[in-house]
Amino acid sequence: MSERSYDIVLFGATGFTGQLVAEYLLEHYGSDGDIRWALAGRNLDKLTAVRQALQGVKPATPLALITVDSSDLEGVKALASSTSVVCSTVGPYARHGSELVAACVEAGTDYCDLTGEVHWIARMIELHQNAAETSGARIVHSCGFDSIPSDLGNWFVQQAMYEQHGVAAARVRGRVGKTRGAASGGTVASLLGVLEDAGRDPALRSLLKNKYCLYPQGESAGPDVQDQSLPVFDPCFEQWTTPFVMALINERVVRRSNALLGFPWGRDFDYDESQLCTSRAQALAISLGMGAAMLTASNSIGRNTLARLAPKPGEGPGRDARERGFFELYFHAEHPTDVTKSLRARVSGDRDPGYGATSRMLGEAAVCLAKDPATVDGGIWTPASALAPALLPRLEQSAGLDFSLIPTS
Repeated sequence: MSERSYDIVLFGATGFTGQLVAEYLLEHYGSDGDIRWALAGRNLDKLTAVRQALQGVKPATPLALITVDSSDLEGVKALASSTSVVCSTVGPYARHGSELVAACVEAGTDYCDLTGEVHWIARMIELHQNAAETSGARIVHSCGFDSIPSDLGNWFVQQAMYEQHGVAAARVRGRVGKTRGAASGGTVASLLGVLEDAGRDPALRSLLKNKYCLYPQGESAGPDVQDQSLPVFDPCFEQWTTPFVMALINERVVRRSNALLGFPWGRDFDYDESQLCTSRAQALAISLGMGAAMLTASNSIGRNTLARLAPKPGEGPGRDARERGFFELYFHAEHPTDVTKSLRARVSGDRDPGYGATSRMLGEAAVCLAKDPATVDGGIWTPASALAPALLPRLEQSAGLDFSLIPTS
C-alpha cells in the first residue's frame, strides 16, 4: 500500500456513537501521536462542532475534517484512497454502507464497522470477497457489542481448551449474564430495517434462519440446529434461558470465524447463545415479550410505533449512564470426551454495551488494523479470524474488557 494521508478515518463522526469513538481515540491516542486520524461526515459545520467539542476552539494540532456523503461514489472513493483504515459508524449499513465498502475494497483499504445486519454482511461477502483478496483490503464487520464479546469470547475459551487439554470444544454455550444498558438507536433502526426487508422478501427470511449464511462459498453447513425461540433450562448453568436478540448475528459470526480459521474447532462445531434468567417465570416473560415485539415489528404500523418509542439514531444516554452500565457473558466449552475437563470463560465490560463499550471496541479494532502486524490477507473477515491475538489484549488494556477463566460451577 502506498503512503496514505491518514492511518484511520472515522466516518460518521457527527453521529452519537461516532462522537464516542472520536472521544475515545483522542483520549487514548491524541491528535499528534503515532496515529494520524481524521473525522469524516457529510456536514462540515457539524464536523467542526464535534472537533471543537473534542479539542477546544483553537487546538494545537487540529484533527483533519473530511466532508463526504455516503451516496457520493467519487467522494467515498477519494476517502478510501486517503487512509489505511476506514472506521464506519454510519448505519443502517444496508442503506448507507455499500458504496463505502466497495470503495475500500477497490483501494485496498482496511475497514471496520458496527453492523449487525446479517443479510448485508452476506451480500458484501458475495460481492467483494474475491476482489478484497486481490486488493488486500481486510474488511471486518461487527466490531461492537455484536459481535466482539461473542466472537473473541469463544476464541478465548477455545484457546484455553487447546492449551490445557490439547483438544477443541465441539460445543460452546454462550450465555448473557447481568447487563445494564440499552440497545443503541442505530441498532434498533438496523433491526427494524432488516425486519421490513424480510417482510417483503421470502429469500431474505430464509437466509436469516440459516445459521451458516455467512459461511465461505462452497463450504458445507454444519449441524442443523434451530434458533432458540422458547425458554430452555440449561443444565450446565443450572438456570433457565431465553432467546437473546443478538444471537441472530453473533452465532453466525462465530461460525464464520471457525470456517475462516480452517475449522480448528471441527466441522461439527456448534455455538449457541441465549440469555440467563433467574427463574422459569422470568424466562417465559422475556420470551413472550420478545415474541410480541417481533410480531409488532412484522408490519409497517408496528414498526413505526416501535421506531417512535425506541431511541433514534444519533441519540443515546449521557456519560453517567454509560459509565454505570456494564455487561457480562459466559462461554461454556464442552470437552469432547470428558465433561469434567470442560472450561468456562467470562467476558465482561465496564461500560454500557450499546454505546460506551461498543465505541471503545470499534476504536481499538480500527487501531489494531492500522498498527498491528497483519495476520491475514485481504478478504471479508470476522473480528476473531482477523484480529483476535492482537485485539484481545488491546481491549483488556484500554477498553475496559476482561477475559478470564472461571470455575464451571
